[in-house]
Amino acid sequence: MTGQRRVGKSYLLYLLIQELSQKYPEAGFIYLNKEDFAFEYVANADDLYQYVLENSVEQKMNFVFIDEIQDIIGFEKALRSLLVKGNYDIYCTGSNAKLLSGDLATLLSGRYIEIRIYSLSYSEFLLFYGIPDTADSLMKYLTFGGLPQLSRLSEDNDVKWEYLRNIVNTIVYKDIVKRYNVRNTRFLDQLIRFLADNTGSIFSAKRISDFLKSQHFNISHNQVQTYTDYLCNVFLVQRSERFDIIGKRIFETGEKFYFENIGIRNAIVGFRAEDIQKIIENAVYNHLLWRGYQVKTGQIGSLEIDFVAEKVNERLYVQVAYHLDTPETIEREFGNLRRIPDNYPKLVVTMDDNFPNTSEGIRHLNLRSFLAGEF
Repeated sequence: MTGQRRVGKSYLLYLLIQELSQKYPEAGFIYLNKEDFAFEYVANADDLYQYVLENSVEQKMNFVFIDEIQDIIGFEKALRSLLVKGNYDIYCTGSNAKLLSGDLATLLSGRYIEIRIYSLSYSEFLLFYGIPDTADSLMKYLTFGGLPQLSRLSEDNDVKWEYLRNIVNTIVYKDIVKRYNVRNTRFLDQLIRFLADNTGSIFSAKRISDFLKSQHFNISHNQVQTYTDYLCNVFLVQRSERFDIIGKRIFETGEKFYFENIGIRNAIVGFRAEDIQKIIENAVYNHLLWRGYQVKTGQIGSLEIDFVAEKVNERLYVQVAYHLDTPETIEREFGNLRRIPDNYPKLVVTMDDNFPNTSEGIRHLNLRSFLAGEF
């Protein structure tokens, strides 16, 4: 199970332990949490392998649960050796997108299933808080995001913001600075703030580098690319590539960045009324991912389509706007979609409640309806 810190991976692991222990009471159960200092000595593949063997039940099935496994050096070698024995069923969590790349993909090819864990969707958010679907509930979601623990904290906004800022610090300094030996932490902080300020804007590494140079950060575009890769690896931000709808190819330059959690984005730069368009767009992007779509930014000639969402043989085009309050805005959002020469569903999502449901066959949905799954 992979995903950003604090999205609930550990709790899901506990639920699995509870379920399996009831179903297989005679089996062995082995748990290891790398965030617990008690397991600090389990540092590499050999340590992991020995720990599991020493705590196994002979001649029985053993269920192994490892939380934040990316902190164990070479863990994939231990997992492969345990799987060869045939009496181990292994469940792991990790907060790094590269967990299942490279050696692990090679060593465990065809022998693992990745489950991506996201922050709470809007409907899950309502369940966790026990509140109805109202305009105020939506604004609360757009402000603080969907990290599960927030529902248990005080209603004091300062407490919530402090919690979110602490998560940012943990991700930055433990998952990036320590793991990747990053020395220029001041630039890293500035890059994160830049991406939060410009959520949903098309940028290349060179353009980001040029802007930061104007702010007296003399950083090459190659280094910007490396640092944005780090941010994506730890699920702080997610990259949306540009897709040529007519030519059916990915552009080599220009991409958008969205935050995996809206609340974290707002904790970095503040929740500002002038950013509502960016926040809504980020929420739509996250919901499409939560629904299992692969999401790109579409391009048709010089026109932009906010999202091209694909899943199996499905495709959905989505435009996002705050309000359809002028003829120019209506023409831009619906007109861009009308220029797409295929018959896949097309959708415009806004905060409007009274706009017609369709325009020339293109559906319009209020954001609350969209997040409730009415598409």
